[in-house]
Amino acid sequence: MGFELVRVQFGSGQRRPTLQIMAERIDRQPMAVEDCAEISRNLSALLDVEDPLPGAYLLEVSSPGIDRPLVKPADYERFAGFEARLETKAPIEGRKRFRGRLMGLAGDQVRFIEEGAELALPLEQITKAKLLLTEALIEATAAGPKRN
Repeated sequence: MGFELVRVQFGSGQRRPTLQIMAERIDRQPMAVEDCAEISRNLSALLDVEDPLPGAYLLEVSSPGIDRPLVKPADYERFAGFEARLETKAPIEGRKRFRGRLMGLAGDQVRFIEEGAELALPLEQITKAKLLLTEALIEATAAGPKRN
């Protein structure tokens, strides 16, 4: 369909469970409401036929947004140079929350700079990561996708 899956989450909502689908365009152009509607229509039809989830649930389709989650190893390379917040399963050097400028990957380690010091966190230990909304990120997003 021309989209890349970013994240799938299934959780309980106040009234009924919600299946959240986050996607972005393969060409890295901004997602439009029409894009989300197209994904929703096609996915709804498929889910109705396959019926993989028991009971009633809400389907929610969205773009990752500017301050997007980082979920794949490639995300840490793609967004190198931008600020991010990371959380780990177990404490590393006495803490589980980190914030700094992403520097990409070195093997299975996420490299970043926090308060002038370079740190590396094992990718397998990261439970949650997301870009932080900064002026640099807004400017880069407004400039459009990088062309190779």
